[in-house]
Amino acid sequence: MGRLRVLEVNKAYFPHVGGIESIVRQYSSELPAQHSDVRVRTLVCRDGFGFGMNERIGGVDLRRSGSLGTYFSCPLSVSFLRDFRKMAAKSDVVHIHVPFPLADLALLLSGFKGTVAVSWHSDIVKQKKLLKLYAPLLRNLLRRADIIFVATKGHIKGSDWLRPYARKCRVLPYGVNVHEYLTTPEKPILTKKCSDSNNVKIFFTGRLVYYKGVDVLLKAFRGAKLQNAELFIAGTGELEESLRRYAEKTGISSRVHFLGFLEDNDLKQAFADCDIFVLPSVEKSEAFGIVQLEAMASGKPVINTSLPSGVPYVSLHGKTGLTVPPKDCKALAAAMCTLALDGEMRKKFGEAAKKRVAEHFDEKVIIDRLYRLLSAGR
Repeated sequence: MGRLRVLEVNKAYFPHVGGIESIVRQYSSELPAQHSDVRVRTLVCRDGFGFGMNERIGGVDLRRSGSLGTYFSCPLSVSFLRDFRKMAAKSDVVHIHVPFPLADLALLLSGFKGTVAVSWHSDIVKQKKLLKLYAPLLRNLLRRADIIFVATKGHIKGSDWLRPYARKCRVLPYGVNVHEYLTTPEKPILTKKCSDSNNVKIFFTGRLVYYKGVDVLLKAFRGAKLQNAELFIAGTGELEESLRRYAEKTGISSRVHFLGFLEDNDLKQAFADCDIFVLPSVEKSEAFGIVQLEAMASGKPVINTSLPSGVPYVSLHGKTGLTVPPKDCKALAAAMCTLALDGEMRKKFGEAAKKRVAEHFDEKVIIDRLYRLLSAGR
């Protein structure tokens, strides 16, 4: 039996920042690293306008198709259709990360006869007009798929699309390299910015966009009136300026620190230095929240929201943190107060969080499961 040839397909790739991009990068690099009988090639589109190009990044063979720009969060590329057909013809498995309408169209036009795997990261929530045009392609993809990966059972229960195809679905959680977080050198990257180094450090990282709920977080932090806590927000996005203005206008800016984009090492140190991590997402566009795993691997309690997605399946209410209703400022404020004022509870939840990640979300275990599932049809 020869090598298993896998084509990973996504909109974008590193250095583009995003949870799905992190997963595609992990699969592309770690699957052949852990299993020598696998060859992986990865197909994505250029960010913005640009011609196609081949790269090798971190041992990954990468094709970036030319792009005419991005519209409704989806790249527009004619060359992607040609590249897909050419690369799929030399593959045993095509693994498509959705939502990505262009990949669905490329598969339909390619005539590919091999195994089709789909990683379902989230429903389309915001682009309703696009969804009407995309729906026939999406249904065709789900019918064609041999296997559909979901990160939690909540992805199936909370999806408007997956329940008819539940028999094809297999739970494949997202994973992190636990060892990296356990061995991160502790540096006071947050503490040195505190007005009082003894204050409890509450941390959020992510894109500053509507579904992340950072506006709710700021209102909750203001309402909590915690004198022994400071809030740290890492990330950039379209809402950054309005969030900064809110903090200034409401008089909490001295206790709210906007950190901008953090590189990987700085981000790991921020997780290590914080006391509480908050993921206040308000829409099921937040399908999982990989940042929860990063915080948990660092031994930190998590406050998340009870979205109809995979989010509350990652950090468990009353075990590794606290879960509150989405968009509920009072409940979020109460959760922050509870943890900020109870060091023993933070320690208990943090230790349980670290154990949960090691047992259920370690990268090596996840990659092995991916390999077995992709190889099943050989």
